[in-house]
Amino acid sequence: QVQLVESGGGLVQAGGSLRLSCAASGRTSSSVAMGWFRQAPGKEREFVAGISRSGGIIRYADSVKGRFTISRDNVKNTVYLQMNMLEPEDTAVYYCAADNKILPGANTTPDRMGYWGQGTQVTVSS
Repeated sequence: QVQLVESGGGLVQAGGSLRLSCAASGRTSSSVAMGWFRQAPGKEREFVAGISRSGGIIRYADSVKGRFTISRDNVKNTVYLQMNMLEPEDTAVYYCAADNKILPGANTTPDRMGYWGQGTQVTVSS
């Protein structure tokens, strides 16, 4: 049982930055792989970034490589997504996700993830 709560979304101009946080709680919250997905209006939910339990394995969608950085603090049971050089195409609801077995990557469909947060809106204006 894992509960995830996202925060940090907002409105930013193109080229700006935001830092998203995902706080995890529950009995197994410290032993799950975690990641971020996003869903733009009218689009399917898509993978953004993933990180292993220890932080030793990190994966990014091609669209965000070089701009976004995922990290985790296992003492705080929190995963972060630092988003730099934001583009209007990054506008979406960003969801934190976790799973006991799956480390999300470019080919991971959302149905494979066992736990989800409520999402936080990121809007990038041109």
